[in-house]
Amino acid sequence: MMITCTRPDGAEWVAADLGFLLHKNPGRVQVFEQSYGSAHVVYPEATDERCTAALLLEIDPVRLVRGKSGGATEFSLGQYVNDRPYAASSLLAVAISTVFGTALHGRCAQRPELAETALPLRIELPAVPCKGGLELVERLFAPLGWQVAATPLALDPAFPDWGESHYVRLELTGTMRLARALTHLYVLLPALDGSKHYWLSADEIDKLLRAGEGWLSAHPEREWITRRYLARRQSLVRVALARLAEIDDATPEQLDAVEEAVDEHEPAPKTPPLAVARRAAVVRTLRELGARRVLDLGCGEGALLRELVEHREFGEIVGVDVSVRALRVAQRRMERLPAWMAQRVHLHQGALTYTDASLRGFDAAVLMEVIEHIDPPRLAALERAVFGAAAPRAVLVTTPNGEYNTLYESLPAGRFRHTDHRFEWSRAEFGSWARAVADNHGYTVRFEPIGPADDRHGPPTQMAIFARDAREGEPS
Repeated sequence: MMITCTRPDGAEWVAADLGFLLHKNPGRVQVFEQSYGSAHVVYPEATDERCTAALLLEIDPVRLVRGKSGGATEFSLGQYVNDRPYAASSLLAVAISTVFGTALHGRCAQRPELAETALPLRIELPAVPCKGGLELVERLFAPLGWQVAATPLALDPAFPDWGESHYVRLELTGTMRLARALTHLYVLLPALDGSKHYWLSADEIDKLLRAGEGWLSAHPEREWITRRYLARRQSLVRVALARLAEIDDATPEQLDAVEEAVDEHEPAPKTPPLAVARRAAVVRTLRELGARRVLDLGCGEGALLRELVEHREFGEIVGVDVSVRALRVAQRRMERLPAWMAQRVHLHQGALTYTDASLRGFDAAVLMEVIEHIDPPRLAALERAVFGAAAPRAVLVTTPNGEYNTLYESLPAGRFRHTDHRFEWSRAEFGSWARAVADNHGYTVRFEPIGPADDRHGPPTQMAIFARDAREGEPS
């Protein structure tokens, strides 16, 4: 990471005073031992007009994992062979805190007035993980006053046909206090990376709120930032969001929607949150249909499974997902339940675009917020696998109503609610697809709104309820 300060015309300070703020002498190369290796501070340039300080991390992968316990992972070498030595992550955030701690907290005994001065700064980060793409970086840093220049990095420059990686070269330019700039990096770099290299405790909430003081509570992406900074530890996320709610007089209940729907850009609605209303609508409809054996296709981490199992009439519940990690989370959720609940739930790893004979014969299947994650050319395969091969008696499909997106002030025009969404259909588009599926496979279909409906744009979520036409009989 490089921080460059340029002296404006007429300023009473010189650019090399950056060394006072950072508490590091520009005339010396300094090394600071870290638990995972070493942090080096050097000044490639230090003149009255321009000064650059570079923080370079030297990561020792053995030291990084030393002392950690636990069984072997699916890819045991992954703890030694990874991107930690090359990409900005929580390791860099910790180095900022330990090496530039005085500057991070806005203190400078020798130049206190400079610590309170907005400086022309440029920050360069050669490799930043960003699976959300360039737009995500812009959404995170631009509201804080930065001009953002992000360049995707090739997966391998020697093989351009391989395309781009999920890393970007990031350059931030802005005029602000150095302490404020460092707090932005301290919070947002771990959020972009989405993981921490150390165990998270309740103290992490205090760190987040201290670093985010004066900007995080008003940030349009504060819920996403909070969740990612806390590595999706829901017990910590709930407390942090509640404390942020107190800062801006919002209620914790208004923020529940973000806890319920990971990475969605839904604003926090009045009760009930959209994610809660969605699950309630699905459960209610399944009960009205008299379903006993239920498939949750694309079950993720088991939020719907957790509610289905509360109802004894659902005698057999099967959750299917392609993600092994998500299924492990769902399994842990089930293990915390009483035995009479957990024994009715079975988890199954599989892709929804492939037929699976074990999924035949169920009363109902649910595809809750799933189809929009599938590339349109593969929807036909999902249709064959679910409606043709599995052929449950009823199928419930929920998906965002793209027309409603214009009502989300924090969602830029043309953007989807989730970075992984391939499409978000209008009511007409969803209706056309659903009716074609019903005709192709002997179902009737009706539609229900979920969430508060707008007179012009409709509801935020739309649900199609497919029922097998009794005249068609059982599929062959």
